[in-house]
Amino acid sequence: MQEDYQLFVQKMKQKSGIDLSLYKEAQMKRRLTTLRDKRGYSSFVSYLNAMSNDRQLYFEFLDRMTINVSEFFRNGKRWDVLRETILPNIVSGRSAIKVWSAACSTGEEPYTLAIILSELFPHKSIKVMATDLDEVAMGKAKKGVYAARSLQEVPDAWKKKYFTKEGDFYHISEEIKSKVTFKKHNLLADPYPKQMDLIVCRNVLIYFTEEAKEQVYRQFHQSLNEDGVLFVGSTEQIFNPQYYHFDVLDTFFYKKSRS
Repeated sequence: MQEDYQLFVQKMKQKSGIDLSLYKEAQMKRRLTTLRDKRGYSSFVSYLNAMSNDRQLYFEFLDRMTINVSEFFRNGKRWDVLRETILPNIVSGRSAIKVWSAACSTGEEPYTLAIILSELFPHKSIKVMATDLDEVAMGKAKKGVYAARSLQEVPDAWKKKYFTKEGDFYHISEEIKSKVTFKKHNLLADPYPKQMDLIVCRNVLIYFTEEAKEQVYRQFHQSLNEDGVLFVGSTEQIFNPQYYHFDVLDTFFYKKSRS
């Protein structure tokens, strides 16, 4: 069965450009085996062949492997640090702000960024680039419609200001939408954007191999402006940031080193 999975990894890379060998195998194989079995396929090769003829099956695979779990202001204390300490220092003296929300899932994170930036810097040009591998997730993000549970951590004043409730769902305002641009991007294969003031990539790198993480950290470093900051998830602390030319600013915040 190991040969079956390895052939699946090889063929999937040829088909989609997604290199599953750069993800932790035990976690990824377990997750995909559950999905494959649920859909009634006894081997990964037969599952892959079915995906070739069924776009929905392929999109479901992407959704499962990209771990779409998100909400606004997830891990709120870290967002407080970003708002109160990190962003004022990054943006000081700048008229425009460029932020990258990498692996943005269904959009809660980039819209959270756009709300915070709009509150802090209402007269500055704000550009949030949001990327993900999963086009279905990004399709949901572009619509900007969310269930109440996604907004549990949003302050009431901001909920009233930036959302409109229609039935059981909340619609993000056009003002916030206009500050966010969505684009498909594979962190393990595609070129990285440049001149970013802040990169937010949370709760994704935990699924990558150490070699893949090293590749991503180095490219994040190159993507940042001088003094730019990388913000990672609560399970993704970088234990040797100097190796990647980062300095620790705060827990889970890393500043591009000048050395």
